Amino acid sequence: MAKFFTNSLLTLTTVVLLLIAPSVIDGSEAPFIVAHKKATLNRLKSGADKLSVSIDIYNRGSASAYDVSLTDDGWSPEIFKIISGNTSTSWERLDVGAVLSHSFELESNVKTVFYSTPAVITFRVPTKAALQEAYSTSLLPLEILSDKPKASALHLAKRMLGNYGSLVSVISIMVLFVYMVATPSKSGSAKGSKKKR
Repeated sequence: MAKFFTNSLLTLTTVVLLLIAPSVIDGSEAPFIVAHKKATLNRLKSGADKLSVSIDIYNRGSASAYDVSLTDDGWSPEIFKIISGNTSTSWERLDVGAVLSHSFELESNVKTVFYSTPAVITFRVPTKAALQEAYSTSLLPLEILSDKPKASALHLAKRMLGNYGSLVSVISIMVLFVYMVATPSKSGSAKGSKKKR
């Protein structure tokens, strides 16, 4: 039984390696697209929220990507309207180690929690006939027109302690060490004054 299990596992591993090997060999001279999508939400005086979206596309592969196209059309028109830029664009090529950036701004008057979809990047590789696809990172849920609670003094103190607590600890230890080295001990000074009498 154990021999059958070992042989089955070995056969399965061999089949998986044979299936993966062509894509690994193919991928040795190919672009590897990584896209990072980020958004900043700001409250406007008019009572609306402005959303600034930026997408950075990186080529971490070993070959250039051609006919690069970005589409980020997951923004519901019932919730958002475009105030500047476009949600899609294209470039002629993306060289190895290069970065392409695209940004646009949206505005919303609707109070909701919005779940954004990843942006889609399509590109062409000279060695393959079909267009290749890559996806950007997702965004955390966006709380449009949410009532943000004001930060209390305790909350601010916790945040400061979290950010600078280790620095304060190191400085305090150093000051204590210098104080202990620089000031003579009371028992030593008491013995010295007894000897003088």
